[in-house]
Amino acid sequence: MRIAFLSDIHGNYTAFEAVLNDIKTQKIDQYICLGDTITMGPQPIETLNALRELNCLFVKGNHDAAVLNPELAAKYEITHYLIPDLHWCREKLSADDFKFLDSFPPMLPVTLPNGIKILAFHGSPLSPTDIIQATTPPELLDKYFEGQDADIYIGGHSHIQMVRRYGEKLILNSGSIGNAFKFAYSPGISPRLLPWAEYMVIDQVADSVSIESRRVYFNTDELQDIVKDSGLPGTAWWLRQYGK
Repeated sequence: MRIAFLSDIHGNYTAFEAVLNDIKTQKIDQYICLGDTITMGPQPIETLNALRELNCLFVKGNHDAAVLNPELAAKYEITHYLIPDLHWCREKLSADDFKFLDSFPPMLPVTLPNGIKILAFHGSPLSPTDIIQATTPPELLDKYFEGQDADIYIGGHSHIQMVRRYGEKLILNSGSIGNAFKFAYSPGISPRLLPWAEYMVIDQVADSVSIESRRVYFNTDELQDIVKDSGLPGTAWWLRQYGK
């Protein structure tokens, strides 16, 4: 069984389309989206429609929660300069779109046919805003995973791909499809984006698994042209990312 984990698309359908083309070569049995689907980028509806067609399973990210409850944007750690983008995105959505986003659970347990247990989430099992990185202290990991019994934990949110041992378990981050960060997030510092999309494939192999972190380049010039025509409030930020 091969599962593709997709996360942090952030309304960048140009990047997502490149991933979808790559996925066609991967013989995937199941798709799981780890949240933050449509906000920030210029193509929320195209992204949402493509996710529906994939027949994904989902977990809810902090941006998904904020789209549903914009009055709680600060709780979900949406930076103040992204609030106009949040409302721009909301204006594009139908009642069915809101209902669809609201159906995403906070966590998703998956058991492979060989018995290996996977727990999918956005930030951590406790909160979609928690950030798990390679440097996160073990005592904080103990707090995040207390009471959980999965063999593999996989999330998104940090926009940095990661494979990390946690005792006899693994902690994974599938990276970001729409906003792959050049550097780990630091408060007060605007992130820089990379010109590729990231996702991860977990494949059952006998009594074990293989893990593949994939990187797919996409057409940043095409994305920038779409951004300029979109009316997105955050257009200037996007144009700075790729030198335009």
